Amino acid sequence: MEDALQAALATVDDPEIRRPITELGMVRSAEIGADGVVRVELLLTVAGCPLKDKLRADITRAVGGVAGVTGVEIEFGVMSPEQRQSLQSKLRGGGATEEPVIPFAQPGSRTRVYAVASGKGGVGKSSVTVNLAAALAARGLAVGVIDADIYGHSVPRMLGAEGRPTRVEDMIMPPQAHGVKVISIGMFTADNAAVVWRGPMLHRALQQFLADVYWGDLDVLLLDLPPGTGDVAISLAQLLPNAEILVVTTPQTAAAEVAERAGAIALQTHQRLVGVVENMSWLELPNGERMEIFGAGGGAAVSESLTRLIGAQVPLLGQIPLDTRVREAGDSGTPIVLAEPTAPAAVALNGVAERLAVRRESLLGKSLGLRPAGR
Repeated sequence: MEDALQAALATVDDPEIRRPITELGMVRSAEIGADGVVRVELLLTVAGCPLKDKLRADITRAVGGVAGVTGVEIEFGVMSPEQRQSLQSKLRGGGATEEPVIPFAQPGSRTRVYAVASGKGGVGKSSVTVNLAAALAARGLAVGVIDADIYGHSVPRMLGAEGRPTRVEDMIMPPQAHGVKVISIGMFTADNAAVVWRGPMLHRALQQFLADVYWGDLDVLLLDLPPGTGDVAISLAQLLPNAEILVVTTPQTAAAEVAERAGAIALQTHQRLVGVVENMSWLELPNGERMEIFGAGGGAAVSESLTRLIGAQVPLLGQIPLDTRVREAGDSGTPIVLAEPTAPAAVALNGVAERLAVRRESLLGKSLGLRPAGR
């Protein structure tokens, strides 16, 4: 019976860390009485854990399914500082006193990092970011999003992430929405307060989002950058030199010219340009015609210009039509790729996500496991 109880508890994952509660040292005791009632003592990482009720429901369901169990009683406690230090060390794979490192910048990292950039504001960069994140997560990938637009943070609302980060010692557990982990400076400010920071503070915030947040094993990390080529773009190049830049523009010439400058920063930072996305490409009228409200050809022009400038192919990954449902879905917190996947804008965004998801990985710097033949 004890083995069956432990096996059942091992199927319950911590909602934030996404690892079994038995593995994390959260189960202090689990005993079954003569009356068939199981009494579980569970240690929460922090007092007032926001997902306490979910843990209660998941444990009750898992343990209640064991043969012979007539009831489940759960008593919650809180980890001691020493236990939290041990958990932190286990999650980071090293000593608790080690200086936090950025896992995505390490040579062995297999996480694909995409920095979504634009030359100017108002081109729908954040909307593209959250929809790509949701579309990639829907394909079964582990996805994270950093809202690096410190001054104009909007990702949590558009992704429907209403939770607050949980702190375990000096690690931050990010909230999740639609299977996507997300962190934003907006989660740490009260009442939509303005953030008035200069370069060094911006750099430190980005560094903390990358190193202090527990992301787990991500397949893809998306960063929603502020428009232009300012402090955050420079810090990103320093902290994540392997990040690939995805440029978002609209069809109009003025936006395309500015977008070219945003993409050209890759020449100075030696980062790879993964491609260009043209947003608000046209409005489809009821009679089937397309009204090109912002002109035409901007995305193709940026793609061609950056290809010449970089000396390598920078493809136009997709053209996203103008659709009020994209805005409505963002306001409601459910990206259009999930809310209305058959809408033309959702189909186009899913097409971009597909191209990002199946990109072949380079073998540069990776061991092939080859050994010389013995004599």
